[in-house]
Amino acid sequence: MSNRTDPNLPDLTGTVALITGASGGIGAGIASRFSASGAAVVLHYRRGREAAEDLADQLRADGGQAVTLGADLTDDAACHALMRQATDWQGRLDTLVDNAGIQPVLPLPQMTADAWRHMLDADLTSAVSCTQAAARVMAGAGGGAVVHIASIEGTHPAAGHAHYAAAKAALIMHARVAALEYGPAGIRVNAVSPGLIHRPGIEQAWPEGVRRWQAAAPLRRLGRAEDVGDACVFLASPLAGWITGHNLVVDGGVTTHPTW
Repeated sequence: MSNRTDPNLPDLTGTVALITGASGGIGAGIASRFSASGAAVVLHYRRGREAAEDLADQLRADGGQAVTLGADLTDDAACHALMRQATDWQGRLDTLVDNAGIQPVLPLPQMTADAWRHMLDADLTSAVSCTQAAARVMAGAGGGAVVHIASIEGTHPAAGHAHYAAAKAALIMHARVAALEYGPAGIRVNAVSPGLIHRPGIEQAWPEGVRRWQAAAPLRRLGRAEDVGDACVFLASPLAGWITGHNLVVDGGVTTHPTW
């Protein structure tokens, strides 16, 4: 019997998806869409335990299966322990979504080596470690899917985000290399690059940026966390069974806007 609550989504009933950074806005949106597709979801958090548990309660109330697990993903051993715990929950792990990360703003002339390393550890190295750990599980079970949450800044830089843009560019390339190396084990690896995603209060905190985005994007709106989630569900599903090493841009078309 299917646990899917949204008939518009592929049916992932019987599968298990781990979403890192699930206590935040985009992570919660991704987890919600996986749950709506019928997947059992593992909600990873680092500091946001209460938010992750609230989300798990909500998903279970809607008929889904969810569990929360905490880990510091900048610790390689913790990444491997997280994958073991996630697999032990239902006896399998089918999908990993590497969503956890940070996005501080810091002008390049003031950027220290420590700030640079901190960003790469949080947004890049953590995903690499999680992918290696998940691939060990998936390879022994006939395959699976990994989705990196990158950003359009991985190909379109922004001032104050040199470290963030570099990390996301590397994450996109890592997905391609991982797809190449893990493909023979039946593991597909892709990236999703979101544009500007709505969060509460963004219109007040950055009114000019929101106006500029809406004017530039052909679809004339900000993205929703669920838009990113739908892309991830698609890439994890059999519908994307011959798609690997791809970067799926989910930006409302803003990167089609000419700059001249």
